Amino acid sequence: MIGVFAATERGRRDAADLAGLLGADAVVPDGAPRPALHSLWPRLGAVVLFTDAGSAVRLIAPLLRDKRSDPAVVCVDDEFVVALAGDAGAFARHVADVLNRTPVVTTGETNESVLDELVEQLDATVDGDLVACAAAVEAGEVVVLRNPLGFPLPALPDNVVGAGEGAAWVIVIDDRSAPPKEHTLRIVPRTLVVGVGSTRGVTAQSVGAALEGLDLDGGLDLRAIKAFATVDAKADEPGIVNAVEEWGFWHGDTAELLTFSTEILNEIGVPNPSSVVRNSMGTASVAEAAALHGAGTLGTKVELAAQKFKRDNVTVAAARVLPRGRLALVGLGPGTADQRTPRAEAELRRAAFVVGTAAAVDGIRHLLRPGTEIRETGAVELAEAGAAVAFVTLGTGPTVDNPVEADVVVVPGVWER
Repeated sequence: MIGVFAATERGRRDAADLAGLLGADAVVPDGAPRPALHSLWPRLGAVVLFTDAGSAVRLIAPLLRDKRSDPAVVCVDDEFVVALAGDAGAFARHVADVLNRTPVVTTGETNESVLDELVEQLDATVDGDLVACAAAVEAGEVVVLRNPLGFPLPALPDNVVGAGEGAAWVIVIDDRSAPPKEHTLRIVPRTLVVGVGSTRGVTAQSVGAALEGLDLDGGLDLRAIKAFATVDAKADEPGIVNAVEEWGFWHGDTAELLTFSTEILNEIGVPNPSSVVRNSMGTASVAEAAALHGAGTLGTKVELAAQKFKRDNVTVAAARVLPRGRLALVGLGPGTADQRTPRAEAELRRAAFVVGTAAAVDGIRHLLRPGTEIRETGAVELAEAGAAVAFVTLGTGPTVDNPVEADVVVVPGVWER
């Protein structure tokens, strides 16, 4: 919900006009702004205050907690739209575009949001001081970013480089475990599916001990687990079910337990088939086959990240869902800001490359991150090479004729009749 607040008669008229342009999610509460804002704050995703910056700061100060949970807050006067709190940069630019005013967004807000949004996009856990690393990026210090698995990334500031000496910070995007290091920020994406097999009656503690082996012996970060997988016959095995729940408790997250029939698992090629398992279960592999097949249900490109090993009557293995390039087919509608969807703007900020005609790109240049490359052709080729690409057109959006070896998302534009 977008709350639009004003205290004066003129401000309320302007607020009503803006709410109409922002769409059905925007509301203009009746009455004085302060009690309405306090009442609606937990439900708001964004806030627009038609007042000067000083009054706006005094109004929201008692409500602020942290950037990740606070709504995006902007204030509007006759000339400017100022980003005040939360992740408000993109929202301030959008409101300014709608009202034909100038956005005011601090550099620090913009650069920190690159890392914040990157963590969110990768469905990742952070190990290290995100705020301090973002401050180094903001200050223009050299920050090395290592991306060994090849995740498609948005445009990044020029001082974030792939290699170099004397870096203030190092960012590592990886699902493999590593000891903590000073001035290193690890971003751990959820890429792993862990296959589990066991004897009947195994305890959750035994399953948990085997999982720890994936870290200690397999070199994998358990925070990267996206799902668990096993054979149908083990779907109600208390030790496995409880261990999955305990993993979720300790990691503050949930992971699904995927189950597959022996017929399906028996068709999966694995490096370590077992005749003993085949004779008892009807498939030559449970842990490796379940991990690989489970990963295949979540992505199209997978690999075995850790071969099976057995501990205390529990066998575990891990498969990795490998990243692919991203191609967003974005429709910009008729080209006006009020008819462009928030999802379209999010995809523009997520892209390292924006591909489209000059007529399509000219209206959205101000929404792009610094460093975004603009091209007229080659969207599919860039995405298939592993990049994050937004292919934009006016109207409902572009289409591609042939299958694309990349993750494709469609963001349709508003159709103008």
